[in-house]
Amino acid sequence: MPDPAQLAERASFRAWTRETARFADTDRLGHVNNAVFATFCESGRVSFLYDASKPLAPPGAVFVIARLALDFRAELHWRDQVDIGTAVLAMRRRSFTLGQGLFCRDACVAAAESVMVLMDEATRRAIELPDRLRADLAAYLAPGAT
Repeated sequence: MPDPAQLAERASFRAWTRETARFADTDRLGHVNNAVFATFCESGRVSFLYDASKPLAPPGAVFVIARLALDFRAELHWRDQVDIGTAVLAMRRRSFTLGQGLFCRDACVAAAESVMVLMDEATRRAIELPDRLRADLAAYLAPGAT
């Protein structure tokens, strides 16, 4: 697994998504609510996993999230542009770990790790990652990933 500090560096990511903080995302303190950071991570994951030009899931399978760990580093505010970087940190038999960094201007405002499981839609059970999926994910391995 790469050094967690790498998630705070833009150079660790090859897949990117951009979001804008909405007024409705703010709380009574005037900053973006912590739950919205998880939504930004979801936007990055969905963009990465379900890209219409190159879907990663094989037919009859979907990705489900089994774990999300999120570290907050700085505030976000209404209208801030948030760049969401996504990289693969590790691959196992039936799951893989994604690392994400949320950036506003030059600062990393949050870092996240999520464990994704490949699930058969019919049986609702985890299935092994096929070789083609492993090869596709390998193209997004973060430096030091396994």
